[in-house]
This record gives sequence, structure tokens and C-alpha cells, in this order.
Amino acid sequence: MIRFSANLSLLFREVPELERPAAARRAGFDAVEVQFPYGQPLESWHRALSEAGVEMVLFNVPAGDFMEGGQGLAGVPGREAAFRAAVAEAASWARVLRPRLINVLAGCPVGHERERCLDTMAANLAHAALVMGDMGVAVAVEALNTVDRPGYLVDGTQAALDVIDRAGHPNLCIQYDIYHMQVMEGDLVHTLRTHWPRIGHIQFADNPGRHEPGTGEIHFDNVFAEIERLPYEGFVGAEYVPSRRTEETLDWLKRN
Repeated sequence: MIRFSANLSLLFREVPELERPAAARRAGFDAVEVQFPYGQPLESWHRALSEAGVEMVLFNVPAGDFMEGGQGLAGVPGREAAFRAAVAEAASWARVLRPRLINVLAGCPVGHERERCLDTMAANLAHAALVMGDMGVAVAVEALNTVDRPGYLVDGTQAALDVIDRAGHPNLCIQYDIYHMQVMEGDLVHTLRTHWPRIGHIQFADNPGRHEPGTGEIHFDNVFAEIERLPYEGFVGAEYVPSRRTEETLDWLKRN
């Protein structure tokens, strides 16, 4: 049976952020994820999750200026110290919230030679994997599409695998985002079937529009059926922009 998690950065935005764990639980989720939880006090998140009875399975390492359109941290030469500080901050949160994974966003390096950027990211990933591994938390690498994020350093499944191999640490895996990879490469079922042992987390949204399943071109019945067939043990995160109130977009959850 697929274990779904609700991404609280995009879902249940009808209520304040710290009320979203309870909203997710009422809707049928027992696990949640957040892109960047750092805007609320750590203890408030811990209390909200505990009171709702849901598990936090994943959040991102702080990404510097990336979400405001900047270059980010992980793959940017010269920002290694800032990345290590971000890992330390994420680790302090992980000690309390106990996620299964922490995700690293490569960023959009501008004006740097690609091989140098990949070497920088590999070294940063190895550091993050070591820090998080001491707590039993895996580190994931997410490929993003370059339509939404022009210049993003890791833009496909093979690119994510390559930088993980370059880092050479066993505590690294892929966060496979179905929406981003539909834009970049398609072939979703084949990719899941081929690379599932190296996938630690899956996220999804339909394309185009990044809305809930059934609003675009992806045949989610086939995709979910493939995930169900695989011996995949991770979570599958709903990270879409609801086209209506969140509760009105959950037919896919009721079918699965």
C-alpha cells in the first residue's frame, strides 16, 4: 500500500501553517512534509505535529536566496560555509522533528563552470550525508525542471544519480519529483521501475499547471499502480497546487 504524505507548503493553505498538520490528519494523511519549516518556531512545529498525530517525513535544507530567485547554496562555489551553516540549522531541526529525509536543492549557479559546480555540490552533499547520517536521517537530491527554474544545476534523473555518485557517500538518495521529471524527460513508469532502489522519496503533481492528479496529462492510475508493484518503502508526497480547496482535490487519495 502506498504511503502518502501531504506537502503543507502547498496543500491546506486555507488555514494557517501550524494548523495544517491537523487539517491533513482530518483529510486522511498520517504523514506530512514541508519545503522550509523555518518560518515558524521549532517547538511550535513539534507541538502541532504531536497534537495532530502525524509524522514529518521530509523538509529541505535552507537554500539561501534560491526561493527568491537567487543562485542558492549547494552547487555554488564560494558558498560552502553558508551551506554548512544551513546543514547545521537543518540538523538542529531534524533532532527534534525526526524526519526520514532531508532534501538538498542544488541551486542555479551563474557564471561558474559546470564541473566546478558539480564538484562543489558533491562535496557539500558528502558533508550533509555525514552530518545527517549520525542521526539516522537520509539526504535526498532533487532534480528540478529548467522551464520553471532556468539554470538549475541538477535537471534530470541521471544528473541526480551522477552527482550522488560523485559525492560517494552511502547516505544519499534521489527525491524523484514526478511533475518536474514529466517536464524534463517523461518515461515516468520506466524510470521508477529502473531506479527505485535509489529513490528515497517521491513527490507528484500533474502537468501542465502543477495541480492535483486528473488536471493534466499524467496517467496517475498507471504511475501509482507501478509504485504499488515496486518494493518501494518510501513515502509519496502530494506536492501540488490545489486548483480548488484542498479537500475538494483529494479524489486521488480516496481511490488509493
